[in-house]
Amino acid sequence: AGAGAGAAGVGAAGAGAADGGGGGGGGGEADEESDDDDDDGDDDEALTEWNLRKCSAAGLDVLARVFQDDILPVLVPIINAELTHAQWEHRECGILALGAIAEGCINGLDPHLPQLITFLIDTLQDKMALVRSITCWALSRYSRWVVSRHPGEPYLQQLMEQLLKCILDSNKRVQEAACSAFTTLEEDACTELVPYLGPVLEHLVFAFKKYQHKNLLILYDAIGTLADSVGPHLNEPKYIEVLMPPLIEKWNRLGDQDRDLFPLLECLSAVAIALGMGFLPIAEPVFKRCVRLVEQTLLGYAMHLQNPELDPPDKDFLIVSLDLLSALAEGLEGAIESLVASSNLLQLLHECMKDPVPEVRQSAFAVLGELTKHCFAHIEPHIEQFLPLLMLNLDARYVSVCNNTLWAMGEIALKIGAAVKPYVGDILRLLVPIMRQHSTPRALLQNTAVTIGRLGLVCPEDVAPHLDQFIHPWCASMRAIRDNAEKESAFRGVCAMIKVNPSGVVAPFVYFCDAVAGWEKPPEGLAMEFYQILHGFKNSVGDRWPSYFETFPPPLRDRLSQKWGL
Repeated sequence: AGAGAGAAGVGAAGAGAADGGGGGGGGGEADEESDDDDDDGDDDEALTEWNLRKCSAAGLDVLARVFQDDILPVLVPIINAELTHAQWEHRECGILALGAIAEGCINGLDPHLPQLITFLIDTLQDKMALVRSITCWALSRYSRWVVSRHPGEPYLQQLMEQLLKCILDSNKRVQEAACSAFTTLEEDACTELVPYLGPVLEHLVFAFKKYQHKNLLILYDAIGTLADSVGPHLNEPKYIEVLMPPLIEKWNRLGDQDRDLFPLLECLSAVAIALGMGFLPIAEPVFKRCVRLVEQTLLGYAMHLQNPELDPPDKDFLIVSLDLLSALAEGLEGAIESLVASSNLLQLLHECMKDPVPEVRQSAFAVLGELTKHCFAHIEPHIEQFLPLLMLNLDARYVSVCNNTLWAMGEIALKIGAAVKPYVGDILRLLVPIMRQHSTPRALLQNTAVTIGRLGLVCPEDVAPHLDQFIHPWCASMRAIRDNAEKESAFRGVCAMIKVNPSGVVAPFVYFCDAVAGWEKPPEGLAMEFYQILHGFKNSVGDRWPSYFETFPPPLRDRLSQKWGL
């Protein structure tokens, strides 16, 4: 989300507001209304340089976040004076300030937002390009408010229509700001955009004909974010016929060593997942090119190691190609099998798992996890090679690598079942310290817990003796995960372990109860296992149960009584 996110926040980097507003704070520009579509690299340094205008905008954002609505009595008269000023530079400044205080003062501004948002949407048609561009950014700061309004209110549709017009503006700064603002709106609106997909795609695709190099990167991001936001709703022939031709044209035009492939491959990754089987007609050439890019990069790196005088290849080619291969497997599911069968991808993947660059290993393990899910027959012969490499990467210092490693390992465990038994002891010696470390990031804790649960599901006798070493943090990390298939398999594993070693859960039983209570609607079979464990423990306690149950937090007692009859 690099390009789109960059122009979406004053406080995040300070540059957001100034990127949207250009050099407006320094007075008028002679070429303000020229058709600014020639090559756009000449003033990038001026736009990204930290200056007094950006410092002021970032400072105002911080003041708004700290003091919130308390600053409005002082600030509103000043902003109003700027917004109604006859000179466009003052109006542009007022709009920048209005965007800067969006997050900190949203509650106090709420009664006035219907009028303010209407004013800003109208201002997207201002004759001055710098006013239009900063207004795009300011509106992106209020996109959550726009999306949250009642469906009968016109704000979302009006904002979309005007932003789409600005995406096709003749001024490159307006194009950039509008495209970035629309990306933010996509993230907030998600499936609310589905009824408007036709005109949205038509405008974004037409922009391919207008945009120069820099804004093309932002356009790729907007299309990828749209695919992420609407998901399978994009998989309609009428939408595919509009969206895919310009992407394929760019794909065919760019060479294998062109760095402009990076944003295109990232965009195609999101599109491939959204389209699913709708991507199948072009899947083979995309798959083959990605495999070729992986092979070329690995070969170039091997040649560099042999002869350091040779320039090393750019590993980003490796990373984005692996990510697109992962997306293809996720989108096509079993249909990826024939493509994998006729390639040397698994041999290349083995090399990528040993790469010294963490991001390469991270992407490689994502591919391994997807292929394990969807075409395990091709993974199975390589398990003895892959599992030791997976264990080598169970290192919490590299959080993203470790997360993907855990996921791939859990998927493999589910597939090979008891055959993972020879590795369980060594894996647990690596996972239990991660679970018990207080500084472990929450997502890593949850992924570790899921993998331990899955190992317990397939090898309960081997994992259950260690239950008391991890059950407390396991329950604490799993209680807040939303109901899904991964959570179900992990809890089924813990239930299997408790049956083998019930004493392992005696001391932290309240935490197990809390984790069970976190389920909204467990599947019937799992619910029965919960019931048996909960009531089995209650019966084993006997007459002491009422006094023991009284030590539970009241909300937990109520939930357990109502849902589980305790």
